[in-house]
Parts: sequence; structure tokens; C-alpha cells
Amino acid sequence: MLWPVTVLGAVAGLALASIPGAMLGGLLGQVLDRRLRLSSWASLRERLGGRAAPRDDELLFILLGRLAKCDGRVLQVHIQQTRSEMQRLGLDAEAQRRAIDAFARGKTGRDSLRTPLRRQRAHSEALLRACWRMAWVDGRVSQGERELILLWGKWLGVPAVSQELLSNAYAPKQGPLTSTASSGYQHALGLLGVAGDAEPAHIKQAYRRLLSRHHPDKLTGSGATPERVREATERTRELHQAYDLVRQYRGFR
Repeated sequence: MLWPVTVLGAVAGLALASIPGAMLGGLLGQVLDRRLRLSSWASLRERLGGRAAPRDDELLFILLGRLAKCDGRVLQVHIQQTRSEMQRLGLDAEAQRRAIDAFARGKTGRDSLRTPLRRQRAHSEALLRACWRMAWVDGRVSQGERELILLWGKWLGVPAVSQELLSNAYAPKQGPLTSTASSGYQHALGLLGVAGDAEPAHIKQAYRRLLSRHHPDKLTGSGATPERVREATERTRELHQAYDLVRQYRGFR
């Protein structure tokens, strides 16, 4: 004879009610560990949310993806900087694939990063250096980018004053509209190979032509040495900063 579902539910409820709290907690813990393969209640919350906690080897590229998307649009220099970090770490093809997936995951902004970052305090400086490199890659750090990195540094246990030192290590030596703006502007014009009175369209054309010529992607598939790729990456960054300075100085988009 089949018992009604309500009767079975009532019996199960009475059975659970008769188990002491400590024993019930132990039983639930065994279920979490053996059945769901979870190590903590935080892991259970992440599982219920449909997204596993970031793995340690994914975390850096999740951070970079979050920063790249911080201001709404991922630029080519953000993508190239991510590739540079892969090369810096010497990732093989499989590790690069996971890094690309983690970067895309970071752009969604859905991960809670407090706990994963607290686990990585031993590697805090390396993580934050990579973050500041990404933030400065377009020649400036937005308020949103700065707030994110400072928050991550707090979770990593790094004081704000140390964060500023790390940031300054990657800031352009000559920023736009400073007391040395005039000399910086002339240097930027020289990098782009244009005159000070050139039309904006001509400046854009020169910038794009140089960017295409020096882009590291052209070297990556041609058997170039890592040193040449790094040089091309730095050259690309200099061109972007030069164009951004000239654009702001001249007031065009």
C-alpha cells in the first residue's frame, strides 16, 4: 500500500525533529562533503547560485577582465595587455585557453572576489602589479578602475599607501596637461610622425598605420622571440599614449 506523500513528509519531519541539533549538523555536513563535494557553506551558496568559486589559476584573468570592462568597453589594448600577461607567465596553449575563458568571465562582473582574494595574500603584489598594468595600459586610470583595485588590495591586506606606490610604477612618465605638457606633446607628435598643425583625420590615419605596423600579433605567429614581442607590445602602448595625449591636447575624439 502506498502512503500519501503528506504522510511520508510528516514522518520524515518527525524523524528529523527527533535528531539533536549537533548530530543533524554533522549529518548535513557529511551530505555536503560526500554527495555535493563541497567544503564549506560558502561553496554551497556558490553552487546554489550556479557558479563555482574562481580557481586560483583563473583569478588573475578574472580581475583583468573586470578591469577591462570597468568603463563599459573593452579596448584592443586591454586584450593585448592580457596576452602580455599570459606571455609573462609562460602559459601553454591549454592554460591560455583557460585564461581567455577567465577573462571573459571577469567581464560579466558576477563573481564575488573577496574570499578568493583573501586566499591569495601570499601573491598580493604580483596580482596588484598586473592589475595596475592593465589599468594604466590606455594611459590613464579611471575612478572606477582605481576604486576596484584599492578594494581588491584591501582584501589582499595591502595598505593604500603601498597601492599608490604600485600604481606610480606604471603611470606614464609624462601625463597630459601637466606642467611638462608642452614637451610631452611634442614628444607624442614625434612618435606619431605628424606635425603640430596636422588635421585630426591625418593624425588618426598616422596612428592607425603605426599601430598596425607595430602590433605584436603580427610577430606572435611569425616565430619572433619573446623579447621582440615585448618590445612591440611596449611600442604599441607608447603609440596609444601618444595618440591619447595629442587627442586631448587638440580637443578631438
